[in-house]
Amino acid sequence: MADRSKSREKDEFRSGFVCFVGRPNTGKSTLTNALVGAKIAITSSRPQTTRHTIRGIVHREHAQLILVDTPGLHRPRTLLGQRLNDLVRDTYSEVDVIALCIPADEKIGPGDRWIVQQIKQMAPKTTLLGVVTKIDKVSRDQVAEQLLAVSQLLGPDADVVPVSAVKGEQVEVLVDVIASKMPEGPAFYPDGELTDEPEETLMAELIREAALEGVRDELPHSLAVVIEEVLPYEDREDMLDVHALLYVERPSQKAIVIGRGGSRLKEVGTNARKQIEHILGTRIYLNLHVKVAKDWQRDPKQLGKLGF
Repeated sequence: MADRSKSREKDEFRSGFVCFVGRPNTGKSTLTNALVGAKIAITSSRPQTTRHTIRGIVHREHAQLILVDTPGLHRPRTLLGQRLNDLVRDTYSEVDVIALCIPADEKIGPGDRWIVQQIKQMAPKTTLLGVVTKIDKVSRDQVAEQLLAVSQLLGPDADVVPVSAVKGEQVEVLVDVIASKMPEGPAFYPDGELTDEPEETLMAELIREAALEGVRDELPHSLAVVIEEVLPYEDREDMLDVHALLYVERPSQKAIVIGRGGSRLKEVGTNARKQIEHILGTRIYLNLHVKVAKDWQRDPKQLGKLGF
């Protein structure tokens, strides 16, 4: 009898929505990509890298998890910052599970406490669990210490899971823990579908990621990418012609993105093209142009134009 009930439990299919939250650069996007098994969220060592709520879809035999990758919640300084925070808050109330990411190699600080306070205010009924990320960077004793600290931060009822997305350690354990918190129900998406984001959004994000690599700290917040058009490449059925505009706020930033003699922009194009071709499964010709849109983060009209 007990065996039958166990097998029934095993056969139950669960599905639902989960949101990874945390301070900027706590490994949320890397974790999303590791769970999905493909690159659908951009990663960078820069804060405020993620701009859109990208949905990644995790398919397992017993569950389907839809991951909502939001910008890091922070105290906003600009209209863009405010809008990104609003995006996060809207997401809190719509998901089944909120997973707070805290790196193993950083002490819990006021920012983490502020986020937990916000979650408990905005979504008191949503299941909250802790994820200690980047466990490959510290010793086992430090991981144990951090697990205890996160447990104390979230309260005795919250599960806390240690993971290394980069090494793939404990990733399946995390999938199982999240799945156990989901309601029973059918899959939302067909098997094999990895994201419901439009291809143009993914292309813009990958170009932005390539442009952010190795630049000064001032640039991330000031850079936006818009895909102007995607056309069949002349006389080539197996190729697409992609035209993208990179917007910055000042001429000095434009010079950084372009680089001496256009060398940096060329490098950005090469790196982004490889990533885009991998996702689309087709070859592309990538046209990149850089434009200055003065102080666009503070201008409601320009924010709308750039998709925020």
